[in-house]
Formats: sequence, C-alpha cells, structure tokens
Amino acid sequence: MVGLPYDCLANPLGAVRLTFEKAVASGSDPATFEGKDWGATDLFRQFIFDDGGLSQVPFLNPSTMTWVQPNTLVRFWGMIQDMLGNEFYVGAYKEGETWRTNKFADFSQFPMAVDSSPDMRVWERRLLYCVPVPGQNSWIEHSSESLFNPSSISSPLQREKRHREDDTAINDIDMQVTDEEVHACTSNKKMREGGIASNSSNTGDTLNEDIDSSTSVLPYFDRTSFPCLVKIYDSPESNLKLNDVFEFIGVFTFDPEFPVDKNDTNDLESSLCDDTLTQMPPSRVPRLHCLVHRKLATQDFISGSPTFELKSHLVKSIREALLGHLTSILGNDGVAANLITFSFYLQVHARVDSIAVGKLSLNLTCFNKETLSVFGHRLNLALKNLLPFTHCIPLSVDYLNKVSLVPKKDYQTNRLASGILQLAEGSHLTIDETQLQAGTLNSTGVENARVLRNLLELQKVEYDFTYYKMDMPADIQLLVLSEGKSNILPADLVLPLCPVSVDAAQDVETEVLRSWRWYLATMRSLSHTIEKEMQKVLEDDLVAARQADRSLSSLDFSRLLTMGRLVSLSFGETSLTLEHWKMANELERLRKERLQGSL
Repeated sequence: MVGLPYDCLANPLGAVRLTFEKAVASGSDPATFEGKDWGATDLFRQFIFDDGGLSQVPFLNPSTMTWVQPNTLVRFWGMIQDMLGNEFYVGAYKEGETWRTNKFADFSQFPMAVDSSPDMRVWERRLLYCVPVPGQNSWIEHSSESLFNPSSISSPLQREKRHREDDTAINDIDMQVTDEEVHACTSNKKMREGGIASNSSNTGDTLNEDIDSSTSVLPYFDRTSFPCLVKIYDSPESNLKLNDVFEFIGVFTFDPEFPVDKNDTNDLESSLCDDTLTQMPPSRVPRLHCLVHRKLATQDFISGSPTFELKSHLVKSIREALLGHLTSILGNDGVAANLITFSFYLQVHARVDSIAVGKLSLNLTCFNKETLSVFGHRLNLALKNLLPFTHCIPLSVDYLNKVSLVPKKDYQTNRLASGILQLAEGSHLTIDETQLQAGTLNSTGVENARVLRNLLELQKVEYDFTYYKMDMPADIQLLVLSEGKSNILPADLVLPLCPVSVDAAQDVETEVLRSWRWYLATMRSLSHTIEKEMQKVLEDDLVAARQADRSLSSLDFSRLLTMGRLVSLSFGETSLTLEHWKMANELERLRKERLQGSL
C-alpha cells in the first residue's frame, strides 16, 4: 500500500481504492456500484467540509500548475462552457480473485488478459468542458490563490514508494504498470459515445506556445484561458447546467508529454476509441475527476471579505459610502449613481411567458469622447473593482459585422464554440455605443444587433445549432453608454448623465472595497416579498397613476415595482416598505424630469 490510509489530499486514489476494497470485503457486489457511491465520496465530503480539509486543497490554475502533482486532490472554479456527453470506462474488473476499480482515474490500468473477462464492469461518466468564469476580475484570482500554501501538499508525496520516471507523468497510485502499458490500455479500454467539441473561442486558436519558463509544465496553455475537462460521476444531469458556475473538487491528472498515436488502430480501438485524446489531449487540457461539486454564488468569490451581521445601521452606512463614491466618480450626479447601483442587486427571479421578471437595464446618455474618457473610464474601473465578473462591448458597425456574439455548434467536431454573450449568471455587461457611426450592417451585423436587443428585452440569448436555434435564459446586468438615446438597444431606463464637477477620483482602501463587495453580493442574494398590506397600497397607486396618465402600461408599473424592490434590497430589507416605495417613485420622477429637460 502506498501512502497513509485515507490520505485524501496527497493520495486520493488510494483512499478511493481502500473504500472500494472495504465495500467488497463487506459482501457488496461490485456490479451494484454502477451509478452509486460505495462510501468514497462520503469520505471526501467528511474530509473537506467536516474536518476542515477544504482550505488545504489547492486551486487548479496556471500558477499552481507549476507545482501541483498529478493524482492529488485539487479544486477548480469554473463555468460549464460545453457539455460533451457521456464516456464509457472500465469501472471495475477482477485481477485473479481480487476486484479492482478504475473509478476517478484517467486511464484504465489492468492486465490486457482481462479484456474479455465477464467480470469486467463498464460504467459511465459525464464530460464537462469548463473554463474560468468569463470576465473574472483580477482581485478574485489574488484572493483565491492566497488561500493555500503549496508547501502543505508537496511533502506527503515523498512518502510514495513507487519510483516516478517523470514528475509530471500520470500513473495510478500503486498500480505497477509501465508507460507502454498505460498507452496500450488507454487505446483499448477507454470507450466513448457521441462526439467531443473542438476549438472554441476559449482554446484552440488562442493556445499559446510562448509561455515563459516558469510555467514550462504548460507548453501549450494560454494563461488567460485555462480550460479543464471535468469528469462527473453519479450525479443527475439536472444538477449541472450549461453556463452554471461550480467548484469541482477531485483527482487531478495531467500529462504534458502524453503521446497520441493516430496510426495505432485495431478493431477494438476503432470502435471504442476516445476522441478526447486527439481533440483535447492531456498535454493541453488537464483532467479533474470530480468527487465533490457545489454550485457557486457571487458571495463565494468574495473571499477575504469581512464578516458582518445584517444590521440595518451597518448596511445603511455601507450603502451611503458606496453611493457617495459612485456619485463622486460620476461628477456628483446622485440620480445616475442610484440607478447604476440598481443593476448590482438585479436578479431575474421569475419568468412569465416571455417576460423576465426582475430585469432592469439602464441607458446612460450624453456621453461623448471627452466625457467617456473621464466618467466612462472611472465607472468602468469602479465596476471592475466592485463586481466579480464584468465585460465591455465596444459597439461599432465593424464590430457587429465581424464578432461572434452567440455560441455556435460545430457539427464536424461536435463542439459548442463559445460566443461573447456566453456569460455566467450575475455578470455585468457594459455596451459602449459611443463608437457607433453611420454604416451598413451585413447579415451578421443585423443578427448580432437582434441578439443584443433580445438580451436587453427578454434576458435570453439564442444559441445557434445551425439547423435550429435555442433560447437560453440569461441573468445579465446591462448598462448602455451612448450619446443619445439608443435606437438599437432599448433599455428599461434612460437617463442623461449630468455631471456638475470633475473632481479628482479618490483612492479607495482595500478594506473598504472588501466591505462594498460583501455588501453588494449579500444584498443581491436576499429574497424579497410584498406583504398584503403593501399590496393594497400598490394597487391604489396603480389606479391613481393610470387615472393621471392613460399612457401608462402594466410594463411601466412592473418596472417601477422592480425599482421599489431594488431600493428595499439596497437597505438589506426583504420586504417592500412604504418608505422605500416612495423613494423609488421619487427617483423615477427625477429621472423623467431630467429626460424631459434634455429633449
């Protein structure tokens, strides 16, 4: 036996093997283990969550790839960019009279003689192509990498008795096989159904061979786009969806020099060969065999933030400080600052027919090259410092005519090629329309303009599957900057920016930024209701408003109701109060008044 019993961190496959042997020794039939756990994942859950082991598990990213060892426990934070279908593998087999398992291992490693054994059990696992969350800001990377000290995992690996020929070679924990046997078993034992996607905008053509020597273990990786092929076991398909952001904890496998011999073919290989080796070889895309996974919320990315209780006076003071900062960077335009903060708490909380309940996009007008270089630059910097995921689209005729906004299925490779608008829930998207000049849109440009309009109006993105298109729900915070009211992108709220000063921007201390990030993430996560007494007030106000202005529609009132909800959330309240409803009405009055004055 190699390593200590149940050494979950340095020898996870050893722990898996020991729990398997224990389950078999207790009388369980390995044939019943397909799609079920025999106690391995329970062991790791206890280690990670109950025994405080999570803080010892290193993040998998370009920096840690220089020292993380194969076959050790790692965690990866990423968005599911493509779902590659299912993969068959030899999950259990008999070696003599002893049952062995290959679960949570990259390659099937067992004597070739058992190839046709009736005791060989073929199981199934799902393949997910995951990437770092698009638009992830640098302060998240810094905070996540600071959670772990690499020296805490390097020393236990020295306890392994088996000699490593190469520090980065992929060998199973105490399986005495040669590199040649590993390659042969890989060709003949890995079975795959369906296709695997190819180059997406996140990899493929962006792969960079000019990585500096400090990361020579990744000769083909682009450090700005770090993909990971996650293999999922025993989890219902409904638990993991496209574009969801997850933390995956599992066994890391990676081989920068693994050979793929396309000419080595035989009958078994030609029918069962795994095409991931040629399309996503281990030398380019590391593998993670997932033992535990959990969906991540915005709060999970705010590591290092202070822990506060939701006390009204504390929330109010943080709110005032944040609003004061945004007001200052926008030239003391308090109305604009208030409306911009609305997007920070936004969340689509229901869908009724084609209506996304809770959406509220904002179009800030009166931006030209000068004001954009001052206030637009300040605002963009503030968004990056406050929010975990931000994007900016420089809208122009040339951009619309050339860019791929939506993901598109490539049937030759059976991969989903990512698009600009394949974003994680809660991402903030700024569309800079100030660069838009007169010109002619081609068919791609017209389609891209329609896609952006649908995103603003419906919070949906059409994914292109060539023969048909599929609407994928989105939950994106949207801000449009333009000179006049945008005709291409009709936002829910339009407000002319009216700066009254150009004071120098003040630096914000790190601790203050952390408190603001905590505040925004926490307020956005709060649920919200409307009590019966308040419902009666709203009904009366709706009747009075329609009597005063017959042009008001139900959508107008729904928008105002969303504003009221967001005002309440900004104070940490989970139900709408009369005070906050009046504040929302006052903001709307000021907005309309300014809009009329700019005509």
